[in-house]
Amino acid sequence: MGDPATKRAMDVDRSSLCNCVVNFLLQENYLLTAFELLHELLEDGRHDQAIRLRDFFADSSLFPPDQISRFNALRDADPQSMLEEKVMVEEKLSVTEYELRLAQEDLSRLKEEFAKQKQFSRDEFSGSTSDLSVSDDPTKQQNKRQFSYVSLGPLKDTERMDINCAVKEYLLFAGYRLTAMTFLEEVTDQNLDVWPQSSACVSDALRRYYYQYLSSSSEAAEEKISLLQENEQLKKDNKRLIDEKESMRKNKEVTDNHIVTLTKSLEIAHKDLKDKENLVQDLKQSVDLQRKQLNDCRAEITALKMHIEGAQASRGWTVRENENTKTSYSGNSKEANKSSCSELEELKNVDSISRIPEATIFVSEDAQTEEKVVEINQVAVVSNSVESTSTKSDENGHQTSENVKHHVTDSTIVSCNDIAEYQDDAYSLISDPQSQNEVSNQNPGSLKRERTAEKMAMETIQILSDALPKIVPYVLISYREELLPLIMCAIERHPDSTVRDSLTHTLFNLIKKPDEQQRRIIMDACVSLARNIGQMRTETELLPQCWEQINHKYEVRRILVAQSCGELAEFVRPEIRDSLILSIIQQLIEDSATIVREAAAHNLALLLPLFPNLDKYFKVEELMFQLVCDPSGAVVDTSIKELIPAVINWGGKLDHVLRVVLSHILSSAQRCPPVSGVEGSVDSHLRVLGERERWNIDVLLRMLKGLLPFVHQKIIETYPFSPALGSSITSEKQNSSISLSLLQLYAGGHTTHTIWPMFDWMHTDCFPDLIQLSCLLSNKEDNLRARITNYLLDVAELFGEQYLTHIMYPVFLVAVGDTESADLSFFPLTMKARIKALRPKNPVAEKLSLLCILPLLLSAILGAPANREKLPDYLRKLLVQNNNNESSWFVHRNAELIEAVRFLCIFEEHHGVIFNILWEMVVSANVNMKTNAALLLKVLVPYIDVKVASTHVLPALVTLGSDANTNVKYASIEAFGAVAQHFKNDTIVDKIRIQMDTFLEDGSHEAIVTVVRALLVAVPHTADRLREYLLSKIFQLTSVSSNGNDITCRHEKANVFCEAIRALDATDLSSTSIHDFLVPAIQNLLKDVDALDPAHKEALEIILKERSAGTFESISNKVMGGNLGIASTVSNFFGESGLLGKKESSDLHETPASPKPTPPPVQQDTRFQRMMRGGFSEILRGKTKGPDETG
Repeated sequence: MGDPATKRAMDVDRSSLCNCVVNFLLQENYLLTAFELLHELLEDGRHDQAIRLRDFFADSSLFPPDQISRFNALRDADPQSMLEEKVMVEEKLSVTEYELRLAQEDLSRLKEEFAKQKQFSRDEFSGSTSDLSVSDDPTKQQNKRQFSYVSLGPLKDTERMDINCAVKEYLLFAGYRLTAMTFLEEVTDQNLDVWPQSSACVSDALRRYYYQYLSSSSEAAEEKISLLQENEQLKKDNKRLIDEKESMRKNKEVTDNHIVTLTKSLEIAHKDLKDKENLVQDLKQSVDLQRKQLNDCRAEITALKMHIEGAQASRGWTVRENENTKTSYSGNSKEANKSSCSELEELKNVDSISRIPEATIFVSEDAQTEEKVVEINQVAVVSNSVESTSTKSDENGHQTSENVKHHVTDSTIVSCNDIAEYQDDAYSLISDPQSQNEVSNQNPGSLKRERTAEKMAMETIQILSDALPKIVPYVLISYREELLPLIMCAIERHPDSTVRDSLTHTLFNLIKKPDEQQRRIIMDACVSLARNIGQMRTETELLPQCWEQINHKYEVRRILVAQSCGELAEFVRPEIRDSLILSIIQQLIEDSATIVREAAAHNLALLLPLFPNLDKYFKVEELMFQLVCDPSGAVVDTSIKELIPAVINWGGKLDHVLRVVLSHILSSAQRCPPVSGVEGSVDSHLRVLGERERWNIDVLLRMLKGLLPFVHQKIIETYPFSPALGSSITSEKQNSSISLSLLQLYAGGHTTHTIWPMFDWMHTDCFPDLIQLSCLLSNKEDNLRARITNYLLDVAELFGEQYLTHIMYPVFLVAVGDTESADLSFFPLTMKARIKALRPKNPVAEKLSLLCILPLLLSAILGAPANREKLPDYLRKLLVQNNNNESSWFVHRNAELIEAVRFLCIFEEHHGVIFNILWEMVVSANVNMKTNAALLLKVLVPYIDVKVASTHVLPALVTLGSDANTNVKYASIEAFGAVAQHFKNDTIVDKIRIQMDTFLEDGSHEAIVTVVRALLVAVPHTADRLREYLLSKIFQLTSVSSNGNDITCRHEKANVFCEAIRALDATDLSSTSIHDFLVPAIQNLLKDVDALDPAHKEALEIILKERSAGTFESISNKVMGGNLGIASTVSNFFGESGLLGKKESSDLHETPASPKPTPPPVQQDTRFQRMMRGGFSEILRGKTKGPDETG
């Protein structure tokens, strides 16, 4: 009995393990393994264990029978049935997508409802959990266990590995080898043959897992699981806390360093504040002491004067006095003079600058919060203090004054040099006691003359200063400059500062609106005056008079302010130059007048060499770029010619300026919107430049060109190679061009690559940035691309042929995509990778490089004089050889190649090369080459003269027009239209008419439409003869009935005829042409109404009504509209067909039976009316003339 029980227990155990495996395979979606296991269970006779698998695979919702049968019959299905099934699947897919959208909407709505009931659901969930823990029902315990285990989340990789290995082991031990093999194939992301060593790696693992599950209670399992989860959460929290601790520690260190820095700064600030307070106290004490000393000196001077007056009263200075009295007086006079000289000597020691009436000491700008001005008041030197020996009476003094005035009136004033000598003698009497004693001992007559000369000098200065402000307004402007010596002398010598200020004001305002020559005279006088009076008086008297006119309403006076900043800066202290004077220059740079900004730029260049240091360099650099990008061309020219060299020579930061220039150039283009918003297209890389951005790029490119000599000079100065390499190499430093031997050294032929920063900058920064800029410019920006070309040509000329051939040429070949022709052997290994990075990476980049970079390669590199012999070969390679070679990628880029050659034609020196290659293309047998030749001739027409058009272009077009291929012929027709648009020469017009007749003789629809369209473009600009020719041809072509043709062709032909008639109506047609051709042609077009566009039909009816003059109302409308200068369409607005006056009219479309019965009246229509009626924007833009309209 034991054996059956044991067998039954083993069967139960085996069934349980099998069920576990089945559940695992279905849960992990191992369907192939489960399907194979089903077959092996059925083959083994274990139908009871295969029930779940059989039910699973028999579920029609998971495995539809029709789909299974369709898969079974898939090999026998025909294409028609498969197509029908595809259509059915697509329909089901659309229905499913619609249902998916509905389900997503329902899901979003349910999520909102779930969010509202979230709190309630949590409470309900907690109550249900407590019920499950109390209940002893086996079903509830099973649900709880399932919930707990399901809440464990998805299997981890290690857990899945252990279970997969256990399942594989079970399948092998149970004999299900095919299922085990299928399981190994289905598990692709894990290697089940190797089971890593872990606690789960045991023999008969699945059974042990099962026993462990049965032996453990649900509470213990849940507790263990919760502990594991809590352990993992604690590990994460621990790691997070460690990271936060480390972050806080770093923040604490940074904060501590910041606190230490702030503490030090605070201490320094306290110390500086204390020092400044001490300085203020010292200055205050010094001011008080000097004021006290000054008062003492004044008191001593007063006492000295009283002493001298008492001496004069007590002693007699006449010749009639006896000798004893004279001797006694002489002794007393000597003692008095000795005492007065000692007092004056003390006065001199107290105030050594007694000759300066008033001065101001400027304190440094660092103490901006407090005004610390120490004034040294005037110490007057009274001339009558030394007049003790004078015996002049009041009558004599009065006579002297009258004599001086008489001399002033007669313009015979004493010269400034004599006055200076007299005043110096007077001062020497005061400053030198010994000489004064000697003078006192001299003959009284000599002493008297000297005193008189001194007094006369001071009185002359006084009289001159009083008279000049009254004289100047009454002197003619052209003669006022002759007063400058007198004004300067009075300003320099007068002791009163108020009078000097008045005279200085007169000097600056000598002429109300001075011209350039007059400003030059005034500034020369100011410079001479500043040189004589010194720094202090220049700062306190001269400059303030100038700067107060910085906001003057006359711009010429503001120019005078700018000139004073540049020319008087030499005569002020250095700290004033880069602070006050620079701020005034900055304000003048913002001036609204162009000539003021130009003067500010010029004088800033003069000011820079006088700066004491480079502290204000970046401010000056900012002002330089502001002036370079000024909207005025005169300001830009002055900045480039004068200011930029001054900044480079003063600052010595050429590399920084170059980086900023290139950065500004690229940013100006990059901030503009793209031509197209379509991503991945060529137009999405090109930019639509505004006027301001275009101007900035242009002037910055000019600035870059102006910096080129400085770049070349620095390259020569930073020559890095040792003289030991040979005399032939060292002599390169004296040569301006770059030789082949030098390039070999640079590439590392004799030694390792030496760093040469400025030389490297040319081909690693400058050329790539210019290439990048070129790739942002559309084909309309020919001026900017020509500016880049001129810069590259200057580089080639300055650096030489070898540099052009071995450096510039390979760089641009790589950039254009022609890496096979690029020789990079003269570049160091470190530079080759950067040069190769310029190669286009994708088809869009290749197209962009041909469109934007190839023009530079042709015109600037191959078009350079030293490299011009390579241009024909390269053009022939592009235009001739590549068209014959179908494998070349240039074959599919014809539009870009034609655009590049068009830009090359801007430079007239290349026309001969281009036309030689064009003739090779014209006579070629290749159709594509002939078509390209016609297109090239069309784009070249605007850049040639009438002689080239007659001798080269027209013969080539005639040859192409006679070609049998229609594409070539139609391409030549468009080129003929371009020639007609730009030239009015009678010979050229006759040739075009003859050729157009030849094209129209073909009679094909395409030829007619192409001819009319080609001549239509030329209507606003061509000769009258060609307009009449086109009008006559339109009349002939519309007279031919075309009702039987295709409606599409009729519609296209009618549209092009209408456009041509409207364009011709906007020109000055003769009355004969209107009567014989224009009106009949319109009548013919109106006969075929079905082929006409409604807009064209309405326009033709208006033209016909105005030109035919068939009714009185149309005549009156024409006269009114013509006389008032109003467009006839406006008068028609109030007429029969207008919105405001509809009338019954049955003859609106009636036309005369014959155009010949009566001549048309005089046309009173205006050109402006016809232009408005035509509606052509190109007509409104103006009637541009060709290069040679005179023929």
